[in-house]
Amino acid sequence: MAEHTAHVAHHFDDAEQQYQASALGMWAFLVTEVMFFGGAFTAYVIYRTQYPAAFAHASHHLDVWLGTFNTVVLIGSSLTMALAVWAAQTSRRRTLATTLVLTMALGAVFLVVKGSEYAHKFHEGLVPGPGFTYAGPEAPQAELFFSLYFALTGIHALHMVIGLGLLTWLVVGALRGRFHAGYATPVDLTGLYWHFVDIVWIFLFPLLYLIGRH
Repeated sequence: MAEHTAHVAHHFDDAEQQYQASALGMWAFLVTEVMFFGGAFTAYVIYRTQYPAAFAHASHHLDVWLGTFNTVVLIGSSLTMALAVWAAQTSRRRTLATTLVLTMALGAVFLVVKGSEYAHKFHEGLVPGPGFTYAGPEAPQAELFFSLYFALTGIHALHMVIGLGLLTWLVVGALRGRFHAGYATPVDLTGLYWHFVDIVWIFLFPLLYLIGRH
């Protein structure tokens, strides 16, 4: 019994109350994130509606195959994260550590691929600013597209980095046997965060990469 109650903070009556409070806090945070990304998506949709041809032409400068690869990578990371939550809830310590490390590896792969895409855009002169060089028509509108591209994917990448930091902390805790069937709250809530970040990319990919490719 002591093993199952040691993790309960003094201001909670029991583990269930602590879990409900923690879950409510995470969902409240995710709601604010939805509003944050919702505003950014709304700005994108408004400008895309105003300049459909320019946005479609600029989108063709993105590598759809790398975007597709990264989408598959993140879907795979959602699977390993779900397995990590299951492992924590069923006291499978080794499986938990393994699936968390796999999730981290897939997240790192995503960031490396995204970094290579950014580097390519720098090389092509497609980074908004004084050095922006765009050979196609409607260059100002194309620069607006790339401004939104870097803003949206950059914010998403930052969330990925934060997620990797949380996963690192979970791996340390998993190796120390901190998480088990009686206490899996940190793994569960980090899983919610990770799935949210993955879902954001599921929306970003078609909006940015698949314009006019039908």
